[in-house]
Amino acid sequence: MNITLTEEQKLIQDTARDFAKAELEPVADHLDRTKDREVLLGNLKKLADLGFMGLNVREEYGGSEAGVVAFSLVMTELARACASTAVTVSVNNMVCEVIQATGSQEQKSTYIPRICSGEYAAAAFGLTETCAGSDPSGMATQAVRDGDSYVLNGSKIFITSAPYAGVFVVWAVTDKDAPRGKGISCFLVQADTPGLTIGKEEEKMGQNASATNELIFQDCRIPASAMLGKENDGFRIAVAELAGGRIGIGSLGLGVGLAAMDYAARYATERSQFGQKISQFQAIQWMIADAYTELEAARLLLMNAAYRKETGKSFAKEASMAKLFATESANKACYQAMQILGGYGYTKDFPIERFTRDVRITSIYEGTSEIQRLIISREILKGLAA
Repeated sequence: MNITLTEEQKLIQDTARDFAKAELEPVADHLDRTKDREVLLGNLKKLADLGFMGLNVREEYGGSEAGVVAFSLVMTELARACASTAVTVSVNNMVCEVIQATGSQEQKSTYIPRICSGEYAAAAFGLTETCAGSDPSGMATQAVRDGDSYVLNGSKIFITSAPYAGVFVVWAVTDKDAPRGKGISCFLVQADTPGLTIGKEEEKMGQNASATNELIFQDCRIPASAMLGKENDGFRIAVAELAGGRIGIGSLGLGVGLAAMDYAARYATERSQFGQKISQFQAIQWMIADAYTELEAARLLLMNAAYRKETGKSFAKEASMAKLFATESANKACYQAMQILGGYGYTKDFPIERFTRDVRITSIYEGTSEIQRLIISREILKGLAA
């Protein structure tokens, strides 16, 4: 693998970095405190105009066709400024990819351009349920065939961007007698569909500007043509989506960790104690050295996973490794950054406090660190048994 970025990838990275610095960073604290939806949606539209909502999507559907490596680079740069905005971009990209990979020609032509262009401020996944988180095969939401329609009943939780999403990718049980995970199908549900209600918004620890809501389906009737892929093949689609999404969330975590350490390292060169800058103390130097080393290792793992996906190679194990290491390292980096700032780092007057809250969820959503370890070990042991 050649880890040198192409000129196009460098340009995309620079564009994302410049936009994040000029547009996202100045309002990140405001968004965290107020959840100002007008500002958030305005920036999402600007990002759509830059082509960042369909980075691995073909141009014929309005995408940028820039690839998975470019997607990872963009996610890192945006998250360095505002994780709440970055997570929306990540989910939008993954919805586009799922529709592109499994949708009919009509579904692709109808929905992907609307997401890529910003006509839909966001798109969302409806997978997680109260009793189906790390184990989505245990979902209870059902879709019952009725003539040329399906009728959805059930609920989903922790749905990113739900209040302003134009379309949802929703998983539901279509054969309740099938073996666990075998009777699940996947559907596209438009936001204005009767019977779909956006439930309460969660009050979260971090990423506050990104709305996270419940979805409620009460006799929600959708056309049979809204099914993505084949009937009862939805669990396979979910597994594939989660693997790709882990590259996005790992990259997001990396961005937050880098932002925290960049701020802390600069602070260390300015703060004096015991008659010298604290950057002169070995304890601080080792914190900086260890954090940046781990974040660089995370970057390389992410680039490897992104490259493998982009070139059509198997990448599930590599994506789990990257997501696990990047998000755990980012959490540790934010903790170390707060330690370097001392009491100031614990106050809302400094961004480290927000970075630390924002980064915590990265080792939970898109598969917890524990689930990543299960996937990694399963793939390794499978290879040994072959």
